[in-house]
Amino acid sequence: MIAITKLQKWRSVSMIPLNNLIARCDVVCNRRLLHNGPDNLEELLDRHLAKEQKPILDDEEAELLNRRRLTSTRREALSLYRDILRASRFFTWTDSRGFLWRDILRENARKEFEAARFETDPEIVTRLLLGGQDAVESALEKLAERHRQEIEKERRGG
Repeated sequence: MIAITKLQKWRSVSMIPLNNLIARCDVVCNRRLLHNGPDNLEELLDRHLAKEQKPILDDEEAELLNRRRLTSTRREALSLYRDILRASRFFTWTDSRGFLWRDILRENARKEFEAARFETDPEIVTRLLLGGQDAVESALEKLAERHRQEIEKERRGG
């Protein structure tokens, strides 16, 4: 008896007119088309992600932010200048005119910093700082390499 009832249920389900199933599919398909979803991934992200809004700053806050930024670059500039002074200690030989390279380097660094003293463009300031840091590093690397060569020369000769 149980087997017959299951068979009867299956037959009753399978006997649903095919047109009725197609009509139901049309309704589901129309619902999917009618929700006006995004056309691409960018639209989906724009619609559903929270957009970061820039805070509106009044004049005092903008001035404070600008001072912090300038203070930061000022610190970096002073740090670079101190690095140049420290690195110049190692240049103890003289040039063709008899001046110590240490003094020449310090004088030129002072002139460069004075020339860029009133620069306000952040890109130019950053470029100058990075260029100065690279110059100090490369000068110290060349100096160290030169000392290594001198040490190797002494070892071979002595």
